Order: sequence, then structure tokens, then C-alpha cells
Amino acid sequence: MITPTGFREYDARWKYPDDINLPGITALGLGLGTQMQRRGIDPVIAVGNDYRDYSLSIKNALMLGLLQAGIHVKDIGPALSPMAYFAQFHLDAAAVAMVTASHNPNGWTGVKMGFERPLTHGPDEMNELRDIVLNGEGQPRDGGKYEFVHGLRAAYLDDLVGDFKMTRKLKVVCATGNGTASAFAPELFKRLGVEVVESHNRLDYTFPHYNPNPEAMEMLHDMSASVKASGADFALGFDGDGDRCGVVDDEGEEIFADKVGVIMARDLAKIHPNATFVADVKSTGLFASDPELIKHGVQADYWKTGHSHMKRRVKEIGALAGFEKSGHYFLAEPIGRGYDCGMRVAVEICKLMDRNPDLSMSDLRRALPQTWATPTMSPYAADTEKYDILARIVEKLVAKHAAGEKIAGQTIKEVVTVNGARVILDNGAWGLVRASSNTPNLVVVCESPTSEDEMRAIFKDLDATIRTEPGVGAYDQSI
Repeated sequence: MITPTGFREYDARWKYPDDINLPGITALGLGLGTQMQRRGIDPVIAVGNDYRDYSLSIKNALMLGLLQAGIHVKDIGPALSPMAYFAQFHLDAAAVAMVTASHNPNGWTGVKMGFERPLTHGPDEMNELRDIVLNGEGQPRDGGKYEFVHGLRAAYLDDLVGDFKMTRKLKVVCATGNGTASAFAPELFKRLGVEVVESHNRLDYTFPHYNPNPEAMEMLHDMSASVKASGADFALGFDGDGDRCGVVDDEGEEIFADKVGVIMARDLAKIHPNATFVADVKSTGLFASDPELIKHGVQADYWKTGHSHMKRRVKEIGALAGFEKSGHYFLAEPIGRGYDCGMRVAVEICKLMDRNPDLSMSDLRRALPQTWATPTMSPYAADTEKYDILARIVEKLVAKHAAGEKIAGQTIKEVVTVNGARVILDNGAWGLVRASSNTPNLVVVCESPTSEDEMRAIFKDLDATIRTEPGVGAYDQSI
């Protein structure tokens, strides 16, 4: 049993066992192995799993399919997604498959996969894989081999830390929401020479406090309370599979990840002038307008949201880094290898603080030009309908622009449709609506360089257009 909607834009995700069962997962493994063989890729794959109570069963079923397809499976055990990506390099494996539902709530499962490191499957590869699996084109062949690889966790942590040691004292709240990062992040900080304030760092796949997702206000608020209670210098929070990082400063202020990206870009631009940074369409306009970045010759490139889209764009245009509002950061050579790793971001934030020993995280936040932004808000839209709904909303917003209509009292300067619709107003304010690639939702974000009132007015007017579609339901969180 395999529901077709689980094959998404850049990874596979299903409700388990409602939308896929274990034989379905094995068929997915056979399909993935067949895709490798068809493309003439060296038949070696690194496979890991996150710490959910059903993820090991899913991984075993997936590996069975890969073995049937004649693939040499290198099982790295329980892992973070970026540890699996690291394993591709460390083991010189041609492919990777990571069993994880990422930050989705319990009841979801999925696979993040890729062939051309550090890239992961995009829409073309996902569509090809879907057709192989759903059309029953998976081809068994001889040569399958299973190998359990020991020592990957240690090698991953060694690679992250290198020979770096903090020279300033730092006290950091390490928030993992009882997810898989609990087995990695506290030790990583200690090895860097950072004092750790533990926050839900015990592995517990029931997620007794909240679903580990540093884009959700529930987790950010909890991180803020931990900072205030402990007097920490800041808090870093990680999602269920450790490829994203969220930040709360020393005053308990929640800094959305796109603003953290600007803070990091400012620091990196001093070391690497004239660098190019990619930002996703959900991110702040500051990557293009910040005077400090302009002073250092930075080029800003706004691109499609989604870890596979962003990785590919960073590699294609030779960017130094990519930043997503969701907390995915793609740090390329010489900083990282181009894949998204929340642990690598944590290390680089600690290094940034070490390079700026007289500044606090709140100093760095306040140094940015002020803008007012909403959190990421996701109204329900069924997977089978959301892209059609979005297409109609985009059409309506493009028509508003053509008709000279205003939003929040401002003239619409342009509507960027590279990924949904980013409606940009004359004063640089903007509102975005796009379809979520991971869940049955739309995604809405608004930002104003002028005031909170304007930000709220943009959301109100944008939402009025969204509400013309009866298939759009309630928001997961709102302002």
C-alpha cells in the first residue's frame, strides 16, 4: 500500500501505517535501488534512521528493497539526517537514504534521499522514483549486500568540532525536544568548550513536551523561558532529524532563522567579501537591502523554498551559503559541504560569537535594520487540492497587481511567482503564499520594514484573498 501523494517535491512522506505499510516501504526501496541501477550509479548507499519508535522497522523494510535491487547497503544506525549526508562523503557512498519524518508530528514517516552529493532528490528525481514504484517497475537483481558501519557518530562529531575550542565563555541552552538531536548536540557543545544548559535532551520518541520544530512558536517560547531562567548567552534548538537550527538570544528574544542568516552572512562577508548568498522566498528582504552586506559586495539570490531546491541552487551558482526561514542553512566550502546540518550551524554560531567576544547575541540582533515579520503560518489545504488552490490564489494576486490594487494601503510593486506568490510592495514590505511540500498545508509569511501594524495589515489583506478558496482551512498558528 502506497498513497501517491507521499512522493513530494523533494522527499517522501506518509502517515504510517495509514498511507503506506511495510511492504510499500520495501517497494520504495526496490524502486530507489532500481533508479540507481538505471542511472548507472555505483550501487552503494548509506542508510540511517531517526529515533522514532517505528523508524527502525521502516528502515529494515527499505533496506530489504534496496538489497533486492542489488545494492550494497551501508547501515549507519540511528542518525541525524546531516550525519547520513556526512556518511555519503566519509564512506564514499554514491547514494544516501535517511528514514525520517523530519519535524512532522509522530505518525509520519518518510525518506530523504540523494545521489549526487551534497544534493538530495528534487522534483525530477522524485517523479521518476514515483513512476518506478507505482508502475511496478522495480527490478530485482543479484549483488545485494548488507554491512553495518560502526563509528559514524564519532567520525561525524570529530568532523564538526575539528581542532576548534572556544576562547570566550559561553553558556548555551541546548534544546532538542527529546528528538534524535538529543544524542548529539549536548556532547557537541561540551567538546567545543561551551557550558550546556540542557532542555529536553533525553531521547523520548513520544515527544512529551512538544514536537521538536524550531520554527514553531511553542518550541521557541520554551527556549526563551530556559534562557531567562538560566541566564544563558543564547539558546539553540534542533528539529526532529537535526538538519535545522533555531535561535533565541540572551534577552529571550526569538530570532527567526532568516534574521539569524543575515547575522551570519554579515560575519561571513567580512571573511569572504563579494560572496553570494541564496535565501528562500520565505526569508527577509534584508539579504538584498542590508547596508552592511551591500558594503561587503554581497550578492543576494532569492530562490525556491525546500532543502533540495536550496542545496541545488547553492551548488549551481557557487554560493558561499544558503539560508531558509525554516532554519535550514546550507554552508558550502570552505565552511561546510553544502548540505543542511543544524549541528554545523551551531558550531559556526559559536565560532561567530568567539570572533566577536565583546558582543552578545542581542547586540547582533539589534544591529540589524529593524523589520517586523510573522512566523511561518500554515493553513490546512489537502495534498490533492493544494497546488490547484495555490494556482488560483496566485492568479488572483497577479490580477490585483495588474489592476493597480493596493495591499495594506501600499502599491504592489511586483509579484514574484518562482515559488507561489511573493507580493512585494513599494516600500519593500511583502507577503508570501506558497504550498507546503511536506504537509497538507499552504504557507504564509509577511514582513514590513515600517511597523508591526503594517505587517498585520498585509497579512489581513493577503488572508482575505486566501479565504476566497473554500478548500483552505484553519491556521496551525497565527498572529
